[in-house]
Amino acid sequence: MIELNNSLSSEIKNLELLAKQVVEGFITGMHKSPFHGFSVEFSEHKLYNKGESTRHIDWKLFAKTEKLYTKKYEEETNLRCHIIIDNSASMHYPVSKNQNISSLNKIGFSAVAAACLIEILKRQRDAVGLSIYSDTYEYYAPEKGSERHRKMLTHQLETLLQATSKNSTNTYEYLHEIAEKIHRRSLLFLFTDMFQTTKDQDELFEALRHLKHNKHEVVLFHTYDKELEFLFNFDNSPKKFVDVETGEEINLYAENVQEKYTQLTGDFFNKLKNKCLQYKIDYVPVNIHDGYYEVLTTYLISRRKIL
Repeated sequence: MIELNNSLSSEIKNLELLAKQVVEGFITGMHKSPFHGFSVEFSEHKLYNKGESTRHIDWKLFAKTEKLYTKKYEEETNLRCHIIIDNSASMHYPVSKNQNISSLNKIGFSAVAAACLIEILKRQRDAVGLSIYSDTYEYYAPEKGSERHRKMLTHQLETLLQATSKNSTNTYEYLHEIAEKIHRRSLLFLFTDMFQTTKDQDELFEALRHLKHNKHEVVLFHTYDKELEFLFNFDNSPKKFVDVETGEEINLYAENVQEKYTQLTGDFFNKLKNKCLQYKIDYVPVNIHDGYYEVLTTYLISRRKIL
């Protein structure tokens, strides 16, 4: 069951504008960073060579960097990218009464990150598709490069930002289905917290492996709240913890289980990392409070692998 949430902050209601701002800030930072070569490829610019026409020099970029770049214009799509988002109930944690850019939950972070990736792909004239799943395959759009298509995807992400979910999921079921839909070699980004009701982790890992068929390049963005879900930092008063997908409840003092909990969670993270390494999947744990630099940088590195 999905319900609309009207408490979305005005600063993230225009997701396309927010994504542009994040990406512009990222580009500026990349031009000043050691990853200069990435930023040139990424932002569709190349260094100006003496004797070339000055017609396409980006003077705004010159004002920022004091270096001459010319804009690149590519007619053909270079890359196909498909973004996959887990919309199960656990992705709507932690619960926030007023979602703004500094207090997004996991699904909010994933939606904004996906919008930023779409903005980058737009600048690179690449095709992008989108899949969203929970206890059903909620949304699918194949990879296309038109402006109309990108706006449709961004609108779908805005809808996702404004929704709540009580759905559980068996992630592996829908990863198999998604893998069968994508036939041409693509770069796949999966945003999920890797929580599911089944205890059979082998099925989940097999589904991740399936995503690699047809020589796809796969990136798993393991999305989590570090303070609450990894370090288990709650004040030491008796609390009732409720599984948002199964409804199971337990009463305890967080301090009594914190050390053991963190150890087990760390073991799970390491197991995921090792399995992804085995299947040649890029494993990227992303804390939702650390911003979007990790996601955008991973895109640049992954793009170089597949082209």
